[in-house]
Amino acid sequence: MQQGYYLEDLEIGMTASFSKTVTDADIVLFSGVSGDTNPVHISQEFAEQTMFKGRIAHGMLSAGFISAAFGTKLPGPGCIYLSQNLRFRAPVKIGDTVTARVTIKKMDQERRRVTFDTTCTVRERVVVDGEALLMVASRAEASQAAE
Repeated sequence: MQQGYYLEDLEIGMTASFSKTVTDADIVLFSGVSGDTNPVHISQEFAEQTMFKGRIAHGMLSAGFISAAFGTKLPGPGCIYLSQNLRFRAPVKIGDTVTARVTIKKMDQERRRVTFDTTCTVRERVVVDGEALLMVASRAEASQAAE
């Protein structure tokens, strides 16, 4: 798909999700890409001494699944992520399947802005929640760009 939903196709209440099971490789690779080598993520020995009693995934890895839902599902390709606030509610461990869900909360047609509620869950438990603002192209804007 080259283009996701246009602004005119969206309605308050629309929702989409993206799920991924977190692996050891995901955590190690995210540490390398992000530079966040906090041992609570990469050292089992260290992490066992923490309140988590074992390694946990980076919170921003789970938040990245929200971005995946936006970029691939709703609104989909072509949307622009403008802002996000996040609350990290519970840890994610290796083997957990994280489901990121995005739901349209508010729309500003004139400014082409769409506000979403965002959540990540593991087995129905909320691990991350927040709100995001995206810019979404209108059909008129897309047709002008094609001319």
